[in-house]
Amino acid sequence: MNFLAHAWLARGGSDEFLYGNLIADGVKGSDLSAWSVEVASGIRHHRRVDAFVDGHPVIHSARSRAPQTLRRYTGIALDLMWDHFVARQLQLDVVESRLVLRCYHLLEQRPAPARLALMMPVLVEQDWLHRYVDFDFTCRAVRGIGQRLSGPNRLAELVPWLEADYAGLERDFQRLWPAVNDELEVTDTGKGSSFNRP
Repeated sequence: MNFLAHAWLARGGSDEFLYGNLIADGVKGSDLSAWSVEVASGIRHHRRVDAFVDGHPVIHSARSRAPQTLRRYTGIALDLMWDHFVARQLQLDVVESRLVLRCYHLLEQRPAPARLALMMPVLVEQDWLHRYVDFDFTCRAVRGIGQRLSGPNRLAELVPWLEADYAGLERDFQRLWPAVNDELEVTDTGKGSSFNRP
């Protein structure tokens, strides 16, 4: 669910590639034949980034600090926190991002997969990507996504932990974000393969 972070990592690609990165969480399965080559490439790129991040020691450390009964829900909450920290790094409270506007244009012009069809128009209309710079808004977004899940709102129950561990999560991001960018830089220069487009 970290749309802004994935958009930033895909910003150098074509619009189709960027769009694939934005919608990837709404696409299930390995058969991507219904999508254009570039959109499918963007979806795969998003998935490879997720796999790298999910396996990173920073993520294991962050999850280990979350309340034990809620750890299975931390992935979504952490995704939104990473968007918050990216928004802060990009100073989206004082600068209107051309990348964000590009993302909104793509999402307005192309239909989202069914799993994201209700969320995407709201994300654009309410300007979530700029507003993630505000921690209170980010916490409201975490609670709101939790309302869409069945059963009790476990994501809302995670918000007090996000507030209490904010400094620790910021340190996690400061370790994680350069690692992701370094991995992309290595593979873009042909020294690795995990993020190379097929």
